[in-house]
Amino acid sequence: MAVRIATYAEFWPYYLRQHAQPATRTLHLAGTALGILLMLAGLLSGSRWLLPLAAVAGYGLAWVSHLLVERHRPATFTYPAWSFVSDLRMTALMASGRLGPELRKAGVGPGA
Repeated sequence: MAVRIATYAEFWPYYLRQHAQPATRTLHLAGTALGILLMLAGLLSGSRWLLPLAAVAGYGLAWVSHLLVERHRPATFTYPAWSFVSDLRMTALMASGRLGPELRKAGVGPGA
């Protein structure tokens, strides 16, 4: 039986290693951005039907990336809350150009 991760500080590097391929991170970024846009559109327009679509877009692209690119089970199936927070964190770091050092600390990519 696999050892469960006990703290978020331990989870974050694990999460980054689960997203080692740039294509996976790109699909996550696209899904998260689309999910946020759909959620905001649904809330601001009153079109509540967009809210579940936001979740489908966000998680759908992420899960497809794990299935087709990384070829493993998404971390969100075991650690849903930490995965959600980490996806937002990774997206913000990618958007701001500050993800590289975090990936290297986690042992991902060149120079890791």
